[in-house]
Amino acid sequence: MKKTAILKSTVFAAAALGMMAWASTASAANVSACLITKTDTNPFFVKMKEGATAKAKEIGVDLKAYAGKAEGDNEGQVAAIESCIADGAKGILITATDTAAIVPAVKKARDAGLLVIALDTQLEPADAADATFATDNFKAGELIGEWAKGTLGDKAKDAHIAYMDLIASQPSVDVQRDQGFMKGFGIDIKDPKKIGDETDARNVCHDLSGGNEDGGHTAMENCLQKDPNINVVYTINEPAAAGAYQALKAVGKEKDVLIVSIDGGCPGVKNVAEGVIGATAQQYPLLMASLGIEAIKTFADSGKKPEPSPGLNFFNTGVTLITDKPVQGVDSIGTKEGLGKCWG
Repeated sequence: MKKTAILKSTVFAAAALGMMAWASTASAANVSACLITKTDTNPFFVKMKEGATAKAKEIGVDLKAYAGKAEGDNEGQVAAIESCIADGAKGILITATDTAAIVPAVKKARDAGLLVIALDTQLEPADAADATFATDNFKAGELIGEWAKGTLGDKAKDAHIAYMDLIASQPSVDVQRDQGFMKGFGIDIKDPKKIGDETDARNVCHDLSGGNEDGGHTAMENCLQKDPNINVVYTINEPAAAGAYQALKAVGKEKDVLIVSIDGGCPGVKNVAEGVIGATAQQYPLLMASLGIEAIKTFADSGKKPEPSPGLNFFNTGVTLITDKPVQGVDSIGTKEGLGKCWG
């Protein structure tokens, strides 16, 4: 995907750190907000920006949007937060690339009076942000795990599973999706806050995809070297799934391996329809972003902060399993309906 961002030279050290920034003036109103995403190339975050921009224009909020060079660019996100504070923003929406390392910068913003809302990915701890609008990422993983187990039937007990995870720092979204898949598949997850401590022999490989297609391709190649009999592949997101599929196709194994994923973006749902991905858990970035902008406007007007969903420590924006091969006992919808909901 071509980058359309322009470098914002006034963002402290952002130029040196590779942060990319967009300025989108929604109106002349004095309520301003920032959106900080992990990258500007993943379609999920592109759509999140579109949702935030549209809602900001609708309700009269000045929005500035920033994105890191790649997954793992914590320094760039810190620089963006510093810029938002200096610009006098009322609030920040952030999808943190390192959910623990970003906390001191978030605290600085909150101490300065900004409302900070995590989108998609909870901070560590979750209450380091004022609120979180997100999919239940553990549930998303659980759904695709249950579907994979049900699809394999008796063969599930002899599965050879590879995991295309995100980055080495194991941010919360990475852990929750990975561990949710394992629970759904029937694997003892040991510590649910850590990837890689499981002892189930069916887990034959964990590798890092960076959440992109090239990374998924390389990670799949690495895992096939470890175990050429892999027949189930969990992927952190759909770009990683697309890369894994290409690696499998290159060695003639694409029809022998079940790939599952999470995001439910339009390209990913099309890949489900075409048989590249068996099932994906759909989430709704447009909804997350628009709710976040509304919350910042409400906070600026009244001081009121958003509340979590009952019984949860975040506001749940929902998740739906998308597949054209439903499994009894696992709720799902088909790709035709999924395409009508993609990006949400």
